[in-house]
Amino acid sequence: MNSATVRNLLVRGMLAGLGAGLLALVVAYLLGEPSVDSAIGYEEAHAPAHHHEVELVSRSMQSTAGLATGILLYGVAFGGIAALAYCFALGRVGRFTPRATALLLSGTALLAVYVVPFLKYPANPPSVGDPGTISKRTTLYFLMMLLSVLLAVAAVIIGKRLAPRLGTWYATVAAVACFVLAIGLAYAFLPVVNEVPQDFPAALLWRFRTSALAIQLTLWTGFGLIFGELAQRQLAPRTGSVPSGNATPVPH
Repeated sequence: MNSATVRNLLVRGMLAGLGAGLLALVVAYLLGEPSVDSAIGYEEAHAPAHHHEVELVSRSMQSTAGLATGILLYGVAFGGIAALAYCFALGRVGRFTPRATALLLSGTALLAVYVVPFLKYPANPPSVGDPGTISKRTTLYFLMMLLSVLLAVAAVIIGKRLAPRLGTWYATVAAVACFVLAIGLAYAFLPVVNEVPQDFPAALLWRFRTSALAIQLTLWTGFGLIFGELAQRQLAPRTGSVPSGNATPVPH
């Protein structure tokens, strides 16, 4: 793949990330922000009467311009990174079309980068968690993410190595089994973090976590669909009809 093609795919990846970010922004505003407001209300209701913090950025600004800026910048950035990963993966993961490769890459990334770490260390509302352990919790989360990505890459390599001997189906099953086993061991050995207050509403915690998952699902799915279409048009353009003057006469 030449540099011009990589550059074009990078630009398309960033545009696809921007489009996916817009979709995720709608989901975040409609589903995520109400849960955040409820969690902040819970925190304020249980805070000491004399405890008042100076608000540097208003809540209305955070839930509108701040939310949009964060999600859209994240979408553009991850879209560019995903496009570069796509350039490397194209043709190396099987004989898929550019559109199918984009969807496969997006789904795998969603699983490895977000879902697997999320199941071990799920997102918590603002009022949940000890401020003194935030560094530890952040480190554990990114460690789980790094392990998940490395194990996913290893599973792909294992599947490709086993395919000539076992066939594509059984090689895929073996690779997935190895990935699940390794992730299960990581879940077992990494420490558990549970700092949810006893009286925190379970329904609110559930809504917050499902909305966080819905935002990421929208972001990655939207990217896979948009970028897949753009990559398909870039790499496999439709051939136009042959001009009538050059057409080969059909014998009668």
